[in-house]
Amino acid sequence: MSLRRLNRNTGFVAGLLVLLMSAGCASSGLLPSLGAPDSRPAESAERGAEAAVDPTIPAAARTLFEQATAVMAAGDFVEAELRFKEFVLQYPEFPGAHVNLAIISAKNEDDDATRAALDAALAADPNHPAALNQLGMLLRRNGNFLEAEAAYLKAVTVSPDYALAHYNLGVLNELYLQRLEPALQHFEAYQALVGEDKQVERWIADLRRRVAASQSTANVAE
Repeated sequence: MSLRRLNRNTGFVAGLLVLLMSAGCASSGLLPSLGAPDSRPAESAERGAEAAVDPTIPAAARTLFEQATAVMAAGDFVEAELRFKEFVLQYPEFPGAHVNLAIISAKNEDDDATRAALDAALAADPNHPAALNQLGMLLRRNGNFLEAEAAYLKAVTVSPDYALAHYNLGVLNELYLQRLEPALQHFEAYQALVGEDKQVERWIADLRRRVAASQSTANVAE
């Protein structure tokens, strides 16, 4: 079960298009729609797309951003990277473009570029949920589990309906921190936000059994 969950997570990065360009705009929940969720992933960063766009964004910036996200959605990450880099040269204050650059860099396994893009996104908006989620994924990949947890928790604190961060907290707690009850709580929060997800529903049932067994063992030991 754990290996399947880990595999699910490792292939997840290419799916998320961060369409939220606004500086200082907290995201509404990210709902998974592109790609499979971390299979039981190690964590998931790209199951959905942020679709809110600040109406104050200049029309020219909106056009450039939409063109770049369309290229990214088509799977041309080389061209998308060039377009997002062009975008941030002109409009560095919009965190969404930096987050998409971080996603592309993560796909290319370039941790330094990923961190630089996330730092830029969080400089523009320290409470940007997608940037915090991506930061958590980067920290988790590098073995910094408690720092990853802090990033995910900040994401769900500033945006409680941000489903992806709850999902990643579930995976992190179960597979890396060996905390069954928090894992169960976050998977349940994720499920409540996204609706029916058969795979996650099975994980929740499995965790409920394991939590109950653990509690029974603890009661017997007392």
